[in-house]
Amino acid sequence: MRTFDLIRDAVLPEFRDRVAEYLVEYETVLGQNVADSESVRAVAYQLRGYLRGLNTTRVLGMADWEELDRRVLNTWLAPAR
Repeated sequence: MRTFDLIRDAVLPEFRDRVAEYLVEYETVLGQNVADSESVRAVAYQLRGYLRGLNTTRVLGMADWEELDRRVLNTWLAPAR
C-alpha cells in the first residue's frame, strides 16, 4: 500500500476529510520526478512534521506514526544508493 493511502487510513475517521486536503499538496510534490532533490527533501521534512503534529493531537496513533515516519524517511530522505 502506498504511503499516502496508509496515512489516510491511519487518521481517525472524523478527521480524514480535513487531513486529505493537506495531503494532496504533499502528494503532488513528492509524487513528481522533481530534479531538485533539495525541494523533495524539504517537503518530506514538512510531511514528517505534519505527521508528528497529527500524532501529538491524537489524530494519528503512535504505532501508525512510527511506521509512517519510517516510510517517509526510507522513501524520500534516505541517501541515494
